[in-house]
Amino acid sequence: MTPAALLLAAALLFPLLLAIGCLSARFRARALSVLVAAPLPALAAAILVPEGRFAFFPQPFRLTLVLDQPGAILLGGAALLWSAAGAFAASSMTRDPAAPRFAVWWLLTLAGCLGLFLVGDVVNFYLLFTLASLAAYGLIIHEQSAAAHRAGVIYVVLALLAEAFLLIALVMLAATHPDANPPIRSVVADLPASPMRDGTVALLIFGFALKMGLVPLHVWLPLAHPAAPTPASAVLSGVVVKAGVIGLIRFLPFEAGMPAWGAALIGLGIVTSCYGVVVGITQRRAKTVLAYSTVSQMGLLAVLLGVGLETADPDATNLAAYYAVHHTLVKGALFLGIGILAATGGRRLGLVLLLMAVLALSLGGLPLTSGALAKLATKPMLGYGWLAGAMTLAAAGSTALMVHFLLIVRRDAAGNPAMSPPIGQFAPWLVVLAASLVIPWSLYPAVSGETVASLLQPEALWKVTWPMLLGAVVMLFVDRLPRRLGLIPEGDIVVLAQAGAPLVRGLSNRIGEVDVNLRRWPVAGLGLIALAILLGGALMFRA
Repeated sequence: MTPAALLLAAALLFPLLLAIGCLSARFRARALSVLVAAPLPALAAAILVPEGRFAFFPQPFRLTLVLDQPGAILLGGAALLWSAAGAFAASSMTRDPAAPRFAVWWLLTLAGCLGLFLVGDVVNFYLLFTLASLAAYGLIIHEQSAAAHRAGVIYVVLALLAEAFLLIALVMLAATHPDANPPIRSVVADLPASPMRDGTVALLIFGFALKMGLVPLHVWLPLAHPAAPTPASAVLSGVVVKAGVIGLIRFLPFEAGMPAWGAALIGLGIVTSCYGVVVGITQRRAKTVLAYSTVSQMGLLAVLLGVGLETADPDATNLAAYYAVHHTLVKGALFLGIGILAATGGRRLGLVLLLMAVLALSLGGLPLTSGALAKLATKPMLGYGWLAGAMTLAAAGSTALMVHFLLIVRRDAAGNPAMSPPIGQFAPWLVVLAASLVIPWSLYPAVSGETVASLLQPEALWKVTWPMLLGAVVMLFVDRLPRRLGLIPEGDIVVLAQAGAPLVRGLSNRIGEVDVNLRRWPVAGLGLIALAILLGGALMFRA
């Protein structure tokens, strides 16, 4: 096996081996200390392994690992965030008696998430997707509060539903393939000619949309993120939702194209992007606002992938991965920053708030930040028609939502006493913050095909500035609306469904009463006579 193949294998196997090591009580008691190191082989693979290299494990494992450009971009950003968040957890949870259990769930979720960016065969993709989904449940319920258990139950139900959709889709994909565990590229190449094409694509989109949090399948995000510990929230929002993104990248036929399904994905993305903003600006808690921001940003990613599928543009996968890594680093840093703000007061508070403002406004396209680069890189693909206009309004909405977030965190931190955050938490946060500013600049020429100098042109700066100004002005007016905060509860659709449960039960009881009456012979007899007359009349008119 070549050094590149060994590094790819280590990216997946190292966190799994650490998780297995937790079977030892002595190792498990110190497991928090290894969280920072667990993703480092994956980070090294993303940086050092050339594009196109693969590792193949023969029977009985039948595992194929492949590193392409979208996978390398997502793997590098995810591994860096996992490592920094692991260091944050090791510092912030040292006195938590349940920390060893948390570390086990962390390592399993980490292995599943990183493996998804590398795996190249159908069966192991499904196994790693399931591992990442189910292990994340342990991170969500760690606090053992009523809210955490409620969020965990809703999450795991939706996760199992996503896996059911995905399993059926993958069986349909592999049904006509001679290999029991075919390569993903092979089944995707055969998909456009498959008689089960539309059903397969529908199931794939439903399954991965659940993981991404596209509306109306988003409800687990605003419930899970506030309930989980801060480092877990960072990776749930920054990385775990990207399991759905890499799934769409891997399994949709971008080279052949499917215009109808591409248009459907665009429509779903636009609705999700707008919905996340509208509901987010009614929320009171900072972590909930960030969760709805993630919903909105996943909608933008769905639009990018939909355009690529509609126009048969394989380069859309690279642009989507670039936009996704921007979101991974920025959103991860924002969640960790909430923990930093809770431990900061006095003169240092102003600096931390300033850095948080840079991160938050980056999501709206603040010039010279990763958000501006991501938006400028994707503008040529979106064109200059109605879709480009919709994405511009989405950028304005993201700015408005982030201004709302900044107002909340400033209010929450205003009463903090003079203090400094622990270096074990502050340093990892600074690493992710710096990475969110530096990494997108280094990737921009390769992804966009343009020089970095083009980003400094007045025209480019204005393209990303005016939507932000619009969003800030809109938020100034929205902030004055009475009774806006709390208007829509966290979880929105789930809460409304629970509120309507008595009505549903009442309707069910009424249906039961009607059924009892219909079972009585006179009523049933008259019903059958009436049905026979109607059928006879229909046949006469047809003749």
